[in-house]
Amino acid sequence: MSTEEVSAPPATAAVPTPRSHSEHIPSEQKKTARREHRYDIDLLRVICACSVILGHVGGECMQAVGKSAENGRAVYWTGLFLDSVTSWAVPMYFAIAGWAVLVGAPPRDGGTLRKRSLRMIIPVGVWSAVYLAWGRWRDTNGAPTPKLALDAAFGTVQPAFHLWYFYAHVPLILILGFVMLLKAGKRPWGVVAALVVISAGPTAFSDLAELTGWDVPRFGWQVGSYSLIYAVVGALLLSLPATRRAHRWWWLAGAVVSLAAVLWSQDRIHFVIPNASVFVAALSVCVLLAANGVRIPERVRPVLTGLTDAGLGAFMFHILVLKTLAPSFVSADRGWLGAAAAAAALGAATVVSSFAVSMLWGRLRLRRYLG
Repeated sequence: MSTEEVSAPPATAAVPTPRSHSEHIPSEQKKTARREHRYDIDLLRVICACSVILGHVGGECMQAVGKSAENGRAVYWTGLFLDSVTSWAVPMYFAIAGWAVLVGAPPRDGGTLRKRSLRMIIPVGVWSAVYLAWGRWRDTNGAPTPKLALDAAFGTVQPAFHLWYFYAHVPLILILGFVMLLKAGKRPWGVVAALVVISAGPTAFSDLAELTGWDVPRFGWQVGSYSLIYAVVGALLLSLPATRRAHRWWWLAGAVVSLAAVLWSQDRIHFVIPNASVFVAALSVCVLLAANGVRIPERVRPVLTGLTDAGLGAFMFHILVLKTLAPSFVSADRGWLGAAAAAAALGAATVVSSFAVSMLWGRLRLRRYLG
């Protein structure tokens, strides 16, 4: 799913200072404090990107057995576990997006929001075209390519199913950014116009289909209430003081309990579990608070920064690798050891190659186009 906001924009973080003390701190020290980099959030972004990839490996296992344990119990439970243990990643992306806009790097004006939106929209357009061409070459698109291209422009992501996140992410940062600009006394009319289009789009498209009988694309540039809540609550939790080391173990224990609930829900109620599930929310909060404020050693920070920069591109690219390699690794006939080993090998190959390729085009200065 990321992740700048999957993929938080600029890596600056506001460090709250109690009012009674801030009055005595020189302005230069205040400026330095406000700009202290949140490496713990960088770490979360990298883990989120890897988790999304591993979750999709789990999805490949589930597809291999038709989402039924009767068709291969070992592969079924391997897939279910991978999808469950990574189910917090997308909610965490929303949480980081909320922190970035509301706390870490509030927009200065409407132009800032436009740049952040284009940072998502341009790569989504490029990768949609790549995935459509790839699907046409493999004869897996399932519909005429021009129709799928038109649908993709308005929010239906096929065959690049994982890009759905960005159709929710862009409206989310526009809404939150608009609130911050309004609070700062700005009047970002361009953002207002974009929000009007976003809010009116679904009804307008539905009415057009009703009046004309045309096969009108679904308008998918929308924010779900759950993503907005994840963003706001995430901003609150990520702005709290660092979790004490002794308390991290309690939050990790809570994560284990929440994971058990997610596994139960996915097996007994519904696969794939919705992001809005209370079990997923509990798991996400526990992971966030366990990682909040964790100290990253200075010697590791340059490597972490490079991986963070590559995370968005790896997220967008990885389905190409995964779908190419999966048939060679995933089989419903594997036993417990074989299923686990195959999933681990497929996950490692996909993660490493996706990040490596993303780092390569980063060196070629193609991030603007490829993420």
